[in-house]
Amino acid sequence: MKFWKTFDIEVIKFKEGLHEVDFLIGDAFFQQVEGNDLLEKGNLIAWVKVDKGANLIELTFHIVGKVSLICDRSLEAFEHPLDFTEKMIYKFGSEVKEIDESVMMITRDTPSINVAQLIYEFILLALPLKKIHPNYKNELDEEDNELEGGFVYLDEALTEGSAEETEEESTTPVDPRWEKLGKLKNKE
Repeated sequence: MKFWKTFDIEVIKFKEGLHEVDFLIGDAFFQQVEGNDLLEKGNLIAWVKVDKGANLIELTFHIVGKVSLICDRSLEAFEHPLDFTEKMIYKFGSEVKEIDESVMMITRDTPSINVAQLIYEFILLALPLKKIHPNYKNELDEEDNELEGGFVYLDEALTEGSAEETEEESTTPVDPRWEKLGKLKNKE
């Protein structure tokens, strides 16, 4: 619990205007997150610009650094660079609740906002879907280029066979209700 308190931004102390807070995110951060199976190591810095207004607080996160990932293809560990910006808005209201994925409502007497979970989620969202080691990146690009623009052609024998099957099916008696539906379908 004490570790997570280091990620508190004490907004009640800030006057209206722009403020900056920064956080170091290392291996200890990822080890403290419950249920974290995706990331174990990383070295990042999160700069948070806090713009406190009369009715809301806007947080702009700029996160830069590297995380250690496991390649989906070779299972080798590699360093993946990250550099991204995200925003979160906290509006003042009568209760604490989530309005949107990027908008929260807090009360005016909320002493602090803990941003640890937000930082973790932003980092996860910035990770690539395919985690490919840089040594294998060129191979993957070549495979993608070969598949791009490719068409699949059906064999004529297959298409002719399917037409014959539909003719055979039409000779069997059909329930009159389905026959009317079939006629509607054929008009289209």
